Amino acid sequence: MEEQSLLVAALLGILEGLTEFIPVSSTGHLLLAGHFLGFESTGRSFEVLIQLGAIMAILTVYSARLWHLAVTLPKHRETQRFVGGILLAFLPAAVIGALAHDFIKTVLFETPMVICVMLILGGFVLLWIDRRHVEPEYTHVAEFPLSVCLKIGFIQCLAMIPGTSRSGATIVGALLMGADKRSAAEFSFFLAMPTMVGAFAYDLYKNRDILTVDDFWLIGAGFVTAFIAGVFVVRYLLDFVAKRGYTPFAIWRILVGTIGLAALLAFG
Repeated sequence: MEEQSLLVAALLGILEGLTEFIPVSSTGHLLLAGHFLGFESTGRSFEVLIQLGAIMAILTVYSARLWHLAVTLPKHRETQRFVGGILLAFLPAAVIGALAHDFIKTVLFETPMVICVMLILGGFVLLWIDRRHVEPEYTHVAEFPLSVCLKIGFIQCLAMIPGTSRSGATIVGALLMGADKRSAAEFSFFLAMPTMVGAFAYDLYKNRDILTVDDFWLIGAGFVTAFIAGVFVVRYLLDFVAKRGYTPFAIWRILVGTIGLAALLAFG
């Protein structure tokens, strides 16, 4: 295994950590960057498995709150409803993701043009949603009704098209359901935990026979840098969103998608 490959894997890990929790599509960024850098992972597992590093970032930053949820779960109805809502929101992605796994990995992951188009379209959706002036019904994630959680879970499934963004889909879904910007982003954090752990476990199971020792070195490098970058984003994203909204991310999506399209048309 070349040192250059490890360096690319580490850089892609940083990209994953920086983009996983903001509505710009981390998978879309990874696939486009890998395409232009000539980086191809075995079974496209690298792009999925390093997401666990970003999940570890949430577990680290939210450790006290997660511990509180674990302690109060057996006896507090509010905690039970919140955890139940997260699991209910995860259910659609678990079912549809398992059924569509092969199509996603062999077709959608291999179509950079689709990624660029979805980045641009998603950018305009974010611009629209950020300019809506609607009084929010929910200002805390614990307030979300179970029906709202399930609807957000179905909307999250749109992110199976790379370039859409898992966090972007869940945030837009939550905003459309009446959440404010901060609680929408926080719900996306919590929903990421079962969703990404499930994706990690299922993809590792599906590709267990084709991954090599070199693949695990690359995944390890990406995992570590994704964790470090993810900690930074999780610590500061909620305050940034509360102050600035989602327009900066929308503009970024449109720019990256447009540049990606131009590069694909010019160089393939």
